[in-house]
Order: sequence, then C-alpha cells, then structure tokens
Amino acid sequence: MEKLARFRALGLSENVLEALAKKGFEEPTQIQEQIIPILLKRQDIDIVGQAQTGTGKTAAFGLPLIEKLQEGLKVVQALILVPTRELALQVSEEINSLKGSKRLQIVAIYGGQSIEQQLRRLKEGIDIVVGTPGRIIDHINRHSLKLKNITHVVLDEADEMLNMGFIEDVEEILKHTPSKKRMLLFGATMPERILSLAARYMSKYEVVAVRKEQLTTDLTDQIYFEVNLADKFEALCRIIDVEKFFYGLVFCRTKVDVDDIGHRLMDRGYEAESLHGDLSQYQRERILDKFKKKRINILVATDVAARGIDIYNLTHVINYSLPQDPESYVHRIGRTGRAGKEGTAVTFITPEEYRRLTFIKRIAKTDIRKEKLPKVADVINIKKSRIKDEVLGLVKAGEFSDYLMLAKEMLAADTPENVLAATLKHSFADELDQSNYNEIREVSVNRKGTSRLFVALGRLDAMTPQKLISFIKQKAKVEDRKIQDVRIFDSFSFITVPFEEAEIILRVFKREQGTKRPIVERAREKR
Repeated sequence: MEKLARFRALGLSENVLEALAKKGFEEPTQIQEQIIPILLKRQDIDIVGQAQTGTGKTAAFGLPLIEKLQEGLKVVQALILVPTRELALQVSEEINSLKGSKRLQIVAIYGGQSIEQQLRRLKEGIDIVVGTPGRIIDHINRHSLKLKNITHVVLDEADEMLNMGFIEDVEEILKHTPSKKRMLLFGATMPERILSLAARYMSKYEVVAVRKEQLTTDLTDQIYFEVNLADKFEALCRIIDVEKFFYGLVFCRTKVDVDDIGHRLMDRGYEAESLHGDLSQYQRERILDKFKKKRINILVATDVAARGIDIYNLTHVINYSLPQDPESYVHRIGRTGRAGKEGTAVTFITPEEYRRLTFIKRIAKTDIRKEKLPKVADVINIKKSRIKDEVLGLVKAGEFSDYLMLAKEMLAADTPENVLAATLKHSFADELDQSNYNEIREVSVNRKGTSRLFVALGRLDAMTPQKLISFIKQKAKVEDRKIQDVRIFDSFSFITVPFEEAEIILRVFKREQGTKRPIVERAREKR
C-alpha cells in the first residue's frame, strides 16, 4: 500500500503529497483526518477544533490553506493569530515547508522583530500572515496590513490567547476583516469566553474534538542540569562522554541550532547527523537509515523533523532547548523507555528557564530531578576505567594472538609498566586530554518559587483574610491552600502564592480590568 494513501484519500493534491513525502509524513493524525476533508470539500462550515499541542493541528489547517489560496494575488488572503512569537515562527515555518511548488508568500509578524523588515515584506505582497495580536494591531493602525481581502482567519491556541489577555485584541482585529470569510478556532481547552467568541463571529460551525492523550513518563529517568546558554554545548559533550554507549536524539528549537550543534559535534569527532525540514526526502531517508543501523549514534533534530521517526531503543533524549509546552516534553522523552527498557531524558535549562521547567513538571505530573554536571576529571576517570575494562576483557577472552610477537619485542626494550604506559599514550592520548574540555561556569537559579502580589482591596472594602482568599479563589480558580501570608491593610492587601499561580491570577485580573489598572499586581520590591 502506498505510504501516503490515507493522505491522498483526504483529497490533497499531488503537489502537497510530494511535500508531505519530503518531510517524512506517512499517515495523517486524528485531527488531520477529521478536519482536512471538511475544509477542502465543504465551503459553508467554520471549524472549532479542540486538540492539544503535538496532535498535528498546524498541518490540519495549513494544508487546506495551501490548497485553497490563489497564487499571485499579492494581497493577504489568510491571517493566523497565535499567542507567542515562538509559535508564530513555528507555524510559518511548517506551512512554508508544506507548500511544495505553490507560489505562496508566508511571513511571521511579532513583537521584538524589526518593524522595518516587516514593513518591507508586507509591501512585497504576502499571502499568509502568521502573527501575534499586538504586532498585528500595530500594522493595522499603520495601514501597512490590509485585511479587506481576507478569506480565512485562524485563531491558533485561542485558549492561551485568552489566558494571556489577548482576546480583546483578537476581537479588535476581527472587526477589520470582511464579514464573509472562513474562520477556524483551535485550543487545547474551550472556556466559555472562547465559545462565545465562536458564536459571535462564526455563523455556522462544526466542533472537532480530539481526545487528549494521557501524559506518561513512567519508563524514563528524568534529570536536568542548570547551565548558562554559552555552556550548553560543553555540557552536552560531557553527558555523551560519560556514557558507555550513547544512542540518542538531541532536540533543538530551530533549524539553525540543529545545523550548528550537528556540525560542532562532527567537528569534535562524534558520529552525528542533523535532521530538519530543509533536507530532501533522499537525505532524510539516508540519515535515518544510518541512525537506525547505528552507524551514527547521535541525531540532532527539531520537533517537526523528528515527527514520525520510528526508533525504539534510544538510551537518551536530550532537550538541548527546553520544549514549548508539557505535551511536547512528554512526546519527546517518550521516545525512550519503550519496550520495557528504561531510558534517560536530560534537559538543559538556563537560569531564566527554571519557571518554565517547574510548569512542565507540574502539568506533566512528573519528577525531573536536578543533577550536577560531571567535572572534567570525572569524565577522564570514567574514560580510563572504560579503557581498563575493555583491555582486560580482551585479555580474558584471549583475542590478541596476532600481537604477541610484537608485544614480546616491545617488552624486551623496557619495563612492562613503561611499555604499557607508552602504548596507552599512543592509543588514547587525544581521548584522555583534559584540554579537550572547556570549563563550565556555575549558575545561580532563583528557587524561591513564590510571588508577592499587591491587591487593591483592604479593610475599607470589608476585606478579611478569609474573604480575600475566597475572592481570589472564585476569580482565578486557584486553590485556597496555595494563598499564603495574607496581610490586610486599610486600602490594600498583600498575598503570597507560588509563581505559577501568580501568573494565572495576574492574567485573570488583567483580562477583567482591560485598560484600567488591575486590582491585582506584582508587589513592588522595597528599595
């Protein structure tokens, strides 16, 4: 049976099928199988899709967009709104890699990037804009982004945009789009506010829900190391070198990072290859064949490129870059610990990423323990011990008869200790050279884990500690036991909560207050 038969049955063109084959796709995911036929064959239906990250929803809406949009119009035909710059880049890159030979221009628009560069790209004529709400509004106000010809609007991770306080911005953007358009709304959850948005802006829609997979990490030993960004590569080399046999995937966030890390590993003499979306199907298959046959033992890849890799006996998964969300983390590390064998997941975090790691641990309900990186002397000692075991193993096996005459000649020239030491130096001097390793600086991570919040309500508002706790619990759905150290004053109060709950509380009150000053803010530190 043809590899892409199930994709072909959805009604996709040969151009798109070729692009899917190049990326290594073989079978559609559940959400792709449900949504693509609706978007291709039924013109009058909008979509509300409930699916977690990692289920293939980008291709679910991206492939029909590629099929439906016209070439050469030089006007914006589709707008995809996302909550973060990282997702804007990820979505635009994936759609770009799926378009095949179709001449569609796709651009990511987000805050923090040069606005002049964005203005130039928009002036050239763009078909699909993937952007964050704030920067999209900025371009609308500058009249550099015109939405009058829009035929499709996609709200990706709409629930996250709600959590981050962007829904008002989204509604403002929708006011600038034509009334006649197709809307697609996706989220891992469907809060009431999101469903009311669908009811208001979608005349007729269908709900497509994909069952959330159980997050499980039972057979994987999970550890993390705290390192500065500049020291991550050195840390990676030490982790590989202390293992007797390392056979693993190294995940990076971008194609540029994948190429950089892959080349640096090869320059150091490791058997490594890089895998990302810019490779041809032939190159991809050749690299995967080498990895499966263990002619290479390290594969550096992006999440998108690693999709569909069917390899089971990995000893390690290395999160060189922290994944975007808990689902991605579990999906990555689930590649170890298969067939009853325990694997190891290693995550490198910088001081700034500690909060994100804590969030991943909580949502994935998993324990990721901190470990100290091996020192250079430890790595060298492990290597020496390994050499000793391997040599003595050969002695025990008696597999050295071809070398006995040479050994006798060498031993006749000096003491056995000197001859053996010289032989070891000749064979392993480079491998045991401490100068091959660079120093790794200690990092300082703030583990306080709590945030102090200012609440603009106090005794004059009839607030008591219990009333304030109930008020916060009702508004933000935070467990009352998480709200600690409540101090009530005449016109204001203070509370202390874990920083994850603090982010939830701040988002909720920012959203409720809109442009007015929120009732709850971060407490200012004393000078």
